[in-house]
Amino acid sequence: MGDYTHETVPTQFVEANGIRYAYRRFGKTGRIPLLFLGYFNSNMDGWDPDVTNSLAVDHEVILFDVAGVGASGGETPPTVAEITKHCVAFCRALGLKQIHVVGFSLGGMIAQQLGLEHPQLVGRLILLGTGPRGGEDMTFAELSPEEQADPLAFLLAALFSPSEASQAAGREYAKRVESRKSDRDLPVSRDSAVAQLAAIREWGTIPAAGRYATLKSITPPTLIVHGNKDIVVTPINAFILAEHLPNAQLIMYPDANHAAYSQYAENFVENARLFLGG
Repeated sequence: MGDYTHETVPTQFVEANGIRYAYRRFGKTGRIPLLFLGYFNSNMDGWDPDVTNSLAVDHEVILFDVAGVGASGGETPPTVAEITKHCVAFCRALGLKQIHVVGFSLGGMIAQQLGLEHPQLVGRLILLGTGPRGGEDMTFAELSPEEQADPLAFLLAALFSPSEASQAAGREYAKRVESRKSDRDLPVSRDSAVAQLAAIREWGTIPAAGRYATLKSITPPTLIVHGNKDIVVTPINAFILAEHLPNAQLIMYPDANHAAYSQYAENFVENARLFLGG
């Protein structure tokens, strides 16, 4: 695994409960691996190689398509709770006893559910551009399962702020995610995108148990990373997570939208290493 990078690691498959999951595994073994869970309508190729390759120097990195996404089989469930069950089945199929979870947006919602329901499995959580269940302004009315006519323009508008510096960072990110030339992941189907959209909208509704009631029960140490100009998950949600999670710290990056972790990749990796090192 140590000889592979984000760009060269082969896609592998493992079966659990009749579903064939696609994943990629690379980096330094011997420590608790990092399981990466991606954002709405993304696949394994959507992660920033600058981040995954840098973290793979010290940790084993596992990129993963949940059921129905990309090259994974099955159907994507329409709730975060049901998607989380697939993540647990995948981990058990690989024989993983403990993981650290890096969750971006929808992936961060799944990460919270994992930390709530499976604290023995989750060592630490890194939550990127995400919010709590029933958070502020988390209706996601502007999102659509339809393909965009200009994917690059959509990416730059949704993930990066309008400033010249942030847009330049977005264009560099777009180049990096295309750096893997062979064995690329399959596109996310419309059916999967519809189900994912239902899941994040359901997550955004206020639960019967009360707003933020479950956050106190998510006990793994948590690093929250957000952009102060995030238009997808408004920044107030990062502060809510930091206030209610019992063991959390927050980094708020300036002039950054939804992909703050990528815009500030070098700084983020440094802070993630410190956090993962305890």
